[in-house]
Amino acid sequence: MRNNIYILLLLFLCTSINAQEYSKLISEADQLYKAKDYKMSTDLYNKAFKIESKNPSHLYNGACASSLAGNTKTAFKWLNLSIENGWTNLKHLNSDSDLENLHSKKEWGKAIEKLEKKIALIEANYDKPLQAELLTILDEDQKYRIQMNETQKKFGQDSKEMNDLWKITIQQDSINLLKVKKILDEKGWVGKDKVGAQANSALFLVIQHSDLETQKKYLPMMKDAVIKGNANPGSLALLIDRIEIREGRKQIYGSQIGTNPDNKTQYVLPLIDPDHVDERRKEVGLGLMSDYVKNWNLIWDVEKYKSELPELEKLNK
Repeated sequence: MRNNIYILLLLFLCTSINAQEYSKLISEADQLYKAKDYKMSTDLYNKAFKIESKNPSHLYNGACASSLAGNTKTAFKWLNLSIENGWTNLKHLNSDSDLENLHSKKEWGKAIEKLEKKIALIEANYDKPLQAELLTILDEDQKYRIQMNETQKKFGQDSKEMNDLWKITIQQDSINLLKVKKILDEKGWVGKDKVGAQANSALFLVIQHSDLETQKKYLPMMKDAVIKGNANPGSLALLIDRIEIREGRKQIYGSQIGTNPDNKTQYVLPLIDPDHVDERRKEVGLGLMSDYVKNWNLIWDVEKYKSELPELEKLNK
């Protein structure tokens, strides 16, 4: 019996080490893709997929890197695996410039046909009018936010152009919120089994961008939806963090980033128990803090963060 326990412990340790190595390789491959080193990015994705090849988003991103590196054979291999493992965003697939190298190949038509057939089976019982409405809301929610990064780079955070863009965004958010409230109040938190993952995500995004009272009102509904599989636990974590910060408490999952008004530098808003944040993030399907903060060109140093936390709390009051 004791030998069996040792074997199980060894298997657990090996699985944990492999998972950590996989996450590290995926993160490095993503960074190389952003740096436009597509060949090295493809090489690291290849190493990661030798450990595991089940995450449709990772497989799709690997296909993009491989396509840009000129390795069309590998790109199609990973693209097909991505579709087999759950990738269903046909609109994005058709418009993604990363995959243009594949369009002239006969395999492209086969991949599109495979995805269209899969989508047809999945969507057979969808509420198509509601799906269409939510996808329109999703587009409207993201349209101006997508423009903000480039506008900020070009004109600056406090520019007239940014202020005008925020005014338009806030106005559109109000329109979207009225529509989403009506859906939630009449139909509840509609799951991806009824409208698809993209349309389902529109419910969270609109609530995440709403006022505090609205967020608090629909938080219990979203928690219940997560239990039933109708909402993403990672998205729920982001909503919880935003409410905690807005109510003057520390966040739990480290998702909320603030800007120092004095020097305009960004930082992770006050966080409970920083030592164990990655454990909490893993429980809801979020990646490592060290990877997450790279989106703001930050480095996650937990000891440094803890030493700075008292000052960060003062900034957030």
